Amino acid sequence: RPHHPYPDTFPKEGVLTSMGVSDSMVPLAGEAAPSPAFGTHPARLRDRLRRPRAPMSPLRIPRRIRYGFLGPAVLLLLAFIVYPSVYSIWLSLHGANGHSFVGLANFGKLFSDPATLTALRNNIIWVVTAPTLACVLGLVFAVMAERIKLATAFKIVIFTPMAISFLAAGVIFELVYQADPHQGVANAVLVGVHDTFAPSSKYPGAHPRVDGTFGASGGSFTTTQAFAPGSTAQLPLVGYAVTSLPANAAQAAPAAAKPGEITGTVWLDLVYGGGGTPGHLDHGKKGMSGINVQAVEGTQVVGSATTTADGTFAISGLSPGQYRLELPAGNFAQPYNGVSWLGPSLVTPAIIAAYLWIWSGFAMVLIAAGLSGVPRELQESARVDGASEWQIFRKVTVPLLAPVLLTVLVTLVINVLKVFDLVFVIAPGSTLPNANVLAVEMWSVSFGGANDQGLASAIGVFLYVLVLPALYFNVRRLRRERSGK
Repeated sequence: RPHHPYPDTFPKEGVLTSMGVSDSMVPLAGEAAPSPAFGTHPARLRDRLRRPRAPMSPLRIPRRIRYGFLGPAVLLLLAFIVYPSVYSIWLSLHGANGHSFVGLANFGKLFSDPATLTALRNNIIWVVTAPTLACVLGLVFAVMAERIKLATAFKIVIFTPMAISFLAAGVIFELVYQADPHQGVANAVLVGVHDTFAPSSKYPGAHPRVDGTFGASGGSFTTTQAFAPGSTAQLPLVGYAVTSLPANAAQAAPAAAKPGEITGTVWLDLVYGGGGTPGHLDHGKKGMSGINVQAVEGTQVVGSATTTADGTFAISGLSPGQYRLELPAGNFAQPYNGVSWLGPSLVTPAIIAAYLWIWSGFAMVLIAAGLSGVPRELQESARVDGASEWQIFRKVTVPLLAPVLLTVLVTLVINVLKVFDLVFVIAPGSTLPNANVLAVEMWSVSFGGANDQGLASAIGVFLYVLVLPALYFNVRRLRRERSGK
């Protein structure tokens, strides 16, 4: 017989004989194949026996059992992923009632409706700013965690907001952004810092009676009557609560005339509980201490004085002449109450800040894991070469972390495109249209009263299309990592 190139794969004679194939049934080189035995062509059987078999798994699970385990997952996938997606595409091509076919009209409306365009603009702002800032903060926190002693405690504090739902976080930040400094933490901090460097006025809202005694200009009040040194002036004010006067406020007293000085009294022309005559220093009327009174000649201030506890003042050092008395606006300016965080201009940045509070911890954990895998010898080599810490961070650490940073960035972009809870909970009804995003607009159009299922489905399909590039990038990256390329 001719020599076989793979003798180990050719079955032995006993094996062929046991299977009903004798040695004479196997054709030699140049011989014709004998007639089949037992309905099997011996040459074909010989080829099958020569063909190397794939190794069999030691765990042999019947196909029906494998399909039995796979079946429920496939059914759930079809019921909750495939069917809603196909049905949403079908609805996006129909009208508000979901029955009349309108083609691509809903997509045309999506790019022409002002509310939807505002939501699209805000989504662009979210995608550009939120993921980038979250990555930057996560990188900063990860580097800080490597350089402080209580690194574990620090990471727990930063990561804890991830355990809070978006709904609960929205409620928290709705309280933080309250306009009243006595309720909102953000404005309480701003007011405290502001008043430290620029104290607020003592009598906000106080003003003279509208009787022609004073003229108003820019918040300041100037007497219509001129006074000469040695004369006295009576300056009654209203528009301020008696109960809000300083604790050291005393009974208002008439000022005594002094040569070369303009004296007078500034008092609150109200009596607690009622009574008294307007413009008269009656019993129970309190002096207003700490008010700045200026003597003005033309447009120039030539002297000033501050009232005492009983409201009296004396402006000295005046030359003979006629002067008008002015109460500057600083005496009555409204107190600084902070910023309208949830107003039309700041509502979107305020909500993004809440998002960063939650997701910076997520970015920190992933970046810290990547940072632990950076070869330390490269950083030490850079230090030996004389590189500063900033140069090492910028030219060694960050380039090595680029794959991790890109992964975090893409993941956050996908998350940001479907943000809903924070915007819906934090933004008040008056400024919700200014903070609107596509997910909130989709809800408003479908369930918020408009009942336009077609347009809402078109917005959903458009959101799905926006997510696809980021999703494709993530899948491609995972495949490259698994293949080791």
